Amino acid sequence: MKSSLYKVLHPVAGKPMVEHVLEQIEPLNTTEIVTVVGYGAEKVQEQLGERSKYALQTEQLGTGHAVLATSDLLKDKDGTTLVICGDTPLLTKETLTKLVNHHEQLNAKATILSAVAEDATGYGRIIRNDENLVEKIVEQKDASEAELAVTEFNTGTYCFDNKFLFEALEKVGNDNAQGEYYLPDVISILKQQGEVVTAYIMDSEEESMGVNDRVALAKANQLMKQRINEQHMRQGVSFVDPDNTYIESDVVIGSDTVIEPGVIIKGNTTIGHNCIIRSNSTITDSNIGDDVEIKSSTLQRAVVGNHSDVGPYAHLRPNTVINENVHIGNFVEIKNASIDDGSKVGHLTYVGDATLGKDINIGCGTVFANYDGKNKHHITVGDHVFIGSGTILVAPLTVENNSMTAAGSTITKNISENDLGIARARQENLEDYAKNLPYNK
Repeated sequence: MKSSLYKVLHPVAGKPMVEHVLEQIEPLNTTEIVTVVGYGAEKVQEQLGERSKYALQTEQLGTGHAVLATSDLLKDKDGTTLVICGDTPLLTKETLTKLVNHHEQLNAKATILSAVAEDATGYGRIIRNDENLVEKIVEQKDASEAELAVTEFNTGTYCFDNKFLFEALEKVGNDNAQGEYYLPDVISILKQQGEVVTAYIMDSEEESMGVNDRVALAKANQLMKQRINEQHMRQGVSFVDPDNTYIESDVVIGSDTVIEPGVIIKGNTTIGHNCIIRSNSTITDSNIGDDVEIKSSTLQRAVVGNHSDVGPYAHLRPNTVINENVHIGNFVEIKNASIDDGSKVGHLTYVGDATLGKDINIGCGTVFANYDGKNKHHITVGDHVFIGSGTILVAPLTVENNSMTAAGSTITKNISENDLGIARARQENLEDYAKNLPYNK
């Protein structure tokens, strides 16, 4: 990867590759999950936490050596062991379930997850015997012409009878150019012992993809994006141009919502039913209700209630809560503030560290001046308040119900219920002054 980041922690659809793998394993009713770690061990353990046990591979001496590192935790156990690489983020629980079932139904000692490709160049070929069982795996460099014509290949995912696996691993040698212990050698050992070895052909070759460089990482992201978008479409979400829409794997979207091109939806975001997400919106870790329209805006850790609309070009920053039937217009920025039902913040306004009530109108160019250079202060605006255009509200401040401010005011004192706050210099007009200006001569 040519990166300081451990390979399996590189993200696909917003989530580390190894996280995708673990999420597909967990639903399989496994009794134990062990992750083999080496370089970058602490970061992997930090990501997966207590969802897995860990085995340390102190030297990277091949795939067989990696599995052998788990022997203290697993070698005496009965059952089926599933071995998966942490850089295969596209594998699904459905495929893995079929693999395990195939393995156990045939009472095999080993089962290879295989795939069929038009061009299997570079992969180890699966060679079957007359009974359709696996005879051997032949690597590209060792294959005959007839074997090279085989299109079924080894994906690097396996099922084993656990005790037979560890017994065979003790016999694996490293007499090869790399001096490494290869897991596929277990297949040869089991065949020599006359054990049953099978292969299960997966439905989609794309699932088998391993990520070893940035080119493959980009391809995996593309394939995952297509998968995620297709799942949403099958659940009733409309995409105007799915190829130009990026949605991460944990996003939830309700039916009859329309997603326009250029939209990015990330993290733990939930979007309700009958929404419209207009082009060039970016939504991260936010909760959007039903019948909401987001127009070319950015939302981060924000909540938008039912029947509200946002944008264009609004920015809802963390801890923004917009209730129902609220209008947030163009070039409005809101941070750490709540706005209650029916209120309107039309345009060119900043609202920070504030609590706004119901049915408020915030005029154009209003600024909530909440920061004194050291501390943030709060502003509370009651229900049915009218804030005139160009008002500066200086925190800390309370504007009570049914009150208003005059346009162009700088408000530094609390405004009581039903009062008008006005704070601006008295206008004076100087007679004939303009006649003396240079451009009028």
